[in-house]
Amino acid sequence: MEFAHDTQVVLAAAAALVNTATDGTDALADAPSFEAWVDGQPYTGERTHTAGEHAAVRALRERIGALWPAPGSAEPPDRDRTVELVNEILTETDARPRLARHDGWDWHLHVTPRDAPLADRMGAEIAMAIVELVRADDLSRLRRCAGEDCDAVLADLSRNRSKRFCDTGNCANRAHVAAYRARRARAAG
Repeated sequence: MEFAHDTQVVLAAAAALVNTATDGTDALADAPSFEAWVDGQPYTGERTHTAGEHAAVRALRERIGALWPAPGSAEPPDRDRTVELVNEILTETDARPRLARHDGWDWHLHVTPRDAPLADRMGAEIAMAIVELVRADDLSRLRRCAGEDCDAVLADLSRNRSKRFCDTGNCANRAHVAAYRARRARAAG
């Protein structure tokens, strides 16, 4: 199934949010790194630039991370548990879907007002994107990176569901180099 552009953008941003806390590091640990990260994301609307906003997004990250399989698991997320989490987020953020057109984007869905807190806007948009995966019975698109020693997440939006590696590092390159070297070693025998 092909998803709407805004759904794809938000799913990628959700994975990026979760991946700010992988491998024991927190890429949102301080205000400057948080501000830089948010500036690179697709979220529009008002910002408060406060410690409270920072803390709320970091708390949201933990909840969104629970939508992906646990580290080391190849099983897709549990659909019923996912629905439960999504419904909680939609209720807490007081989501009210409406169509909007702005900043060069054609008509797309907004589920919170522009002046809603950043974490609420992010949570509601991510929840609505996950709704599309639930409706398509396609939660298997939410995966963990196949790279060794990598616990990053990814949203596989490829047509044939073939994406295996995250975008946080060079996991795919390392795996391909290792496979090449193994083939060469076998051939040299």
